[in-house]
Amino acid sequence: MATITKRGPYQFQAIIRRKGYPSQTRTFESRRDAESWVRSIESEMDLGKFVSSKEADQTTLHEALTRYADEVTPYKRSRESELRRITAWQKHPLARRSLSQIRGADIASYVRERRLSVQPATIRLDLAVISHLYTVARQEWGLESLDNPVLKIKKPAPSNSRDRRLEAGEEDRLLKACANSRSAPWLGAAVGLAIETGMRSGEIHSLAWSQIRLNERSIRLDLTKNGDSRVVPLTRCAVKILENLPRPINGRVIPAFYDPNGMGNAFRTAREHAEITNFRFHDLRHEAASRFACIFSAQELARVMGWKTMQMALRYYHPRLEDLLEKLG
Repeated sequence: MATITKRGPYQFQAIIRRKGYPSQTRTFESRRDAESWVRSIESEMDLGKFVSSKEADQTTLHEALTRYADEVTPYKRSRESELRRITAWQKHPLARRSLSQIRGADIASYVRERRLSVQPATIRLDLAVISHLYTVARQEWGLESLDNPVLKIKKPAPSNSRDRRLEAGEEDRLLKACANSRSAPWLGAAVGLAIETGMRSGEIHSLAWSQIRLNERSIRLDLTKNGDSRVVPLTRCAVKILENLPRPINGRVIPAFYDPNGMGNAFRTAREHAEITNFRFHDLRHEAASRFACIFSAQELARVMGWKTMQMALRYYHPRLEDLLEKLG
């Protein structure tokens, strides 16, 4: 038996009570939507395909994100950055809504809002957290009635790959600013290693002396972003950077920063003091790849940088015209 009660302006509460099933309740903005929902649920009950959405109706996105952060995120390589995204999501008004109430239109509105302040790649990472949460909720938490609202929208297209490299004089100004920063000598060492090795900021931040073989001029990375291990060859300049660093008792090479985000903040401050614009820490990886391209073959470059596809190599390899002309002779 189903009843629909008007509870105020644009509020129609539908209740379905049937023997053998838990009662189902939902509120809609129109009677037509309420009646449509009742027909859909009763039809599923008649066919024996009904799955209760009661738990999904009573679980807010904030609560689900907390459980996700406890049960899923700790086992990811990118757990620190994902925890920051979860915290940001929990501050958003959508976090107060139940999982079953969040629609594709709500996610599309979130995307439009975020476009005003961040790049498409950031939005795609934000959406990936929510999409995976809904997948886990359906497959592992027993909330089988949930529809994934992220799958109902068109995600922002990835932005074009960056081709920003250090220009004349910028490297010297940047390293000088790092040397004069409060994070010296650690920030300068991190920047220098990024240029000389092409390592990612997270790899440099977590680097331990036990991974380094100075006599062999190599660094062993056991777990990288793509899931594989790799050996990073060291230039003579990289060896010199490491030899000049103090060795703290905690075994870390760059101990001055709590996480890669802190290292990134220090880098941005030094970049501003060096009067360098539109340049990110990750662009140092582009710089290293483009320099290595003059030395290594494409296959060797992919192995050194930890790329699984040549398509990724093309995203990072940005040779200067003068370098290409020099090769032509």
